[in-house]
Amino acid sequence: MSRDERPPGKSRRRLKIRPSDDDVGYGKPPRSHQFKPGRSGNPRGRPKGVKSEETILRELLHHKVVLNERGKSRKIILLEAILRKVAEDGLRGNIKSVGFLLNRYYTAATGSSIDAEIGEDDKAVLDAFLKKFETNKDG
Repeated sequence: MSRDERPPGKSRRRLKIRPSDDDVGYGKPPRSHQFKPGRSGNPRGRPKGVKSEETILRELLHHKVVLNERGKSRKIILLEAILRKVAEDGLRGNIKSVGFLLNRYYTAATGSSIDAEIGEDDKAVLDAFLKKFETNKDG
């Protein structure tokens, strides 16, 4: 019987085949191994509320600390306090602290990074700055 020969009002019906437990293949695991409703597919995965290292560091460095400056106390974040200490260390003559601080400033200002190594020309400029700073400090 062709399509044209079908009685009016009668349409073709599809048979619904129920999947059986034997129907196994790619993308069709056995019923016993399928995820049950309400159960996680990764039960021993990362627990809720566990923080990543980046999150922990961000929270730690943005923690407020009290800084006494000229008899007044101020609350600043820990990152700022650390950078202030590095700057003070650089002013005392630690070239590595100066190089680190200038490298961080350049990275923040330009959005790119430079090598941590200081060239000979940069060392000469830093040495001249330190000599000038020490003479001003003594006088």
